[in-house]
Amino acid sequence: MSTKLRLALAVLTGLLLGVAWSSAFTVFLVFVAFIPLFWVFSDLEKTPERKNGKRFYGYAFLAFLVWNVFTTWWVWNATPVAVLAFLTNSSLMALMAYFYYIAKKHAFRGRDCLWVFAVFFTAFEYFHFDWDLSWPWLTLGNVFAWLPQVVQFYEFTGALGGSVWVWFANIVLFSMIKKRYDAKIFSRLNWKEYVPLAIIVFPIIISVIMYKTFEERGDRKVEVVVVQPNIDPYKEQYKICPLEATERMLNLARQKVTPNTRLIITPESMIQEFVAEHRIQYSPSIIKIQEFLSEFDSLELMAGLSTWRLVPEPTLASRQFGNIHYERHNAALLVGANYLSEMYYKSKLTPGVEIMPFVGKFPFLEKLALDLGGTIGTLGISAERKVFHSIYGTPPFSAVICYELIFGDFVTGFVRNGAEFLTIMTNEGWWGDTPGHRQIARYTKLRAIETRRDIARSANTGISGFINQRGDFLQPTQYWTKDVIVQKVRANDQITFYVRFGDYIGRIAFFLAGFLLLLAIVFRLLPRKFSADRI
Repeated sequence: MSTKLRLALAVLTGLLLGVAWSSAFTVFLVFVAFIPLFWVFSDLEKTPERKNGKRFYGYAFLAFLVWNVFTTWWVWNATPVAVLAFLTNSSLMALMAYFYYIAKKHAFRGRDCLWVFAVFFTAFEYFHFDWDLSWPWLTLGNVFAWLPQVVQFYEFTGALGGSVWVWFANIVLFSMIKKRYDAKIFSRLNWKEYVPLAIIVFPIIISVIMYKTFEERGDRKVEVVVVQPNIDPYKEQYKICPLEATERMLNLARQKVTPNTRLIITPESMIQEFVAEHRIQYSPSIIKIQEFLSEFDSLELMAGLSTWRLVPEPTLASRQFGNIHYERHNAALLVGANYLSEMYYKSKLTPGVEIMPFVGKFPFLEKLALDLGGTIGTLGISAERKVFHSIYGTPPFSAVICYELIFGDFVTGFVRNGAEFLTIMTNEGWWGDTPGHRQIARYTKLRAIETRRDIARSANTGISGFINQRGDFLQPTQYWTKDVIVQKVRANDQITFYVRFGDYIGRIAFFLAGFLLLLAIVFRLLPRKFSADRI
C-alpha cells in the first residue's frame, strides 16, 4: 500500500467520524468509521518494524485531527487558540494508537488484537473526564445523542457503553471484511457471520422496545418556567446596565408564570453584576428579583451569577488584592421572596477559560485565560454536588452549569445526592449559530436517559427546552430569539444502575490499559524466547 493511500484512508476515518456527528441520518457511519484506519494498521504490520510506532501514531493523528476539526471547528468562533485545542486532543487520541502498537508488538507478538486499541481508547475517554485538560466532547458514545431511541440502555452503561458498542462493530466488521479479502471470498455471508452482525444490531432492538414501552417514573410534578433572554455575550453581557438585564429576564418570565408555577430557571451568568457574597442581599439585581417574586405565592427563581468571596488563606483558585485573598465563582443561587439559598459553584470548569491547566505548577499561565463573556481565570468550585431544597415543598433538584453536562458520571453525583429533577443553566452565544450549541443541547438527552430525570434547560440563546426521562427534547426554542416556555416536569426519586455505579466501564478499561502497558514493558525487558513461550 502506498503512502498516499494510507494517508487517504486515515483522512477517510476522520471524515466518517465527522459525518457521523453531523445528522441523525449518518450516525451509524460510526460503526464503520475506524475500518480504513484499521486497514492502515494492518498494512503497516507488513513493513519493516523500524519507525512503525511513529507511523501508527502519525496516521492515527491525521485521522483524529480531521475528526476534531470537522466536528468542533466552531470553537474557532471564540478564539484562534482552538488550533491548539485541535492539535492537543488529536495528539492525545493518537497516543492510544501508539500504546496499541507497543502492546501488540511486545505483549502479543504481532497477533491480531484490535480489542487492545479499543481498551486503550476507552481508558483515554475515561481519563479525559477528570483532569485539567478535560475535553470529553467527542466521547464516541456521544454520537448517539442524535438518536436517543437507540441508546436507552445508557441507564445501565452511560455513554461509555456506546463507545464499547462502536468499537465492537468496527472490529467485527473489519475482521470479517479482511478475512474475506485475504481469502478472496466474495460469496454471500455464511450463518456464522450473521451472529456478530446480530449482536451489533441487538442493542438497537432492545433500546427501541425500551423507548416504546417506557413509562415515566415518579408521581410528583412541578410547573417550571424557562427563560431565554438572548443577551449578546460579546456586545451586551457585563456591558449593559445590570438592572436592564434583570428586568428583561423578569418581563419574559411574567408572560408565562401562573398561580401554579413553582420555579423559574434562568441561564448561566444571568445576573450581570459581579456579586460580593458577603453583601449579596444588597445586590440591586437580587433585590429586584425578590420584589418580583413577592407578587406570587410559593415562587422561586434559579439565578445564574458570577460572585466573589473572601477566603482566609490562599487557595489554588484565589487571587490577591493587597493583603486580601478572594475567590471568584460561576454560581447558581436559588432565590425566594424572603430568602437566599446556599450557592452551588460550577465544578467542571472550561479549560483555558475558567481553569488554566496545571496552573498550580505554572502560575504564570493564569494570565493567559480567555475572556468569553463572563468570569475568567481559575475559579473556585464546590466540593459536593449540591441539591436545592425549596421551602415551599418543590421536589429537590440540582443546577448543572453549562460545560458540566458533558460529564455523565459527574451529573449522576447530583442524583445520588437526592436530586429528583435537573436544571441546566448555560450560555452558548459565544459560539455563534454553529453546530456547537446544537451538539451540547443534544448531549442533554443522554444525561436524561442515564439518570432518568426530567431536565429543564435554560440557555442564554437557543436551545432552551425540556427533556423528558427517555430523552425527548420538548419545546425547543430557536437560536438568537427571546423566548419563554413553561411545562410541568416530573420528579423521580428512583436510582438507575448507571447512577449507582457510575463509569464502571471506564474504570475497568483504565485498569486493563494499565495492565496491558505493564505487560508490554515486562515482555520487552525479558528475553524474547522466554516471553514468547508464555503467550
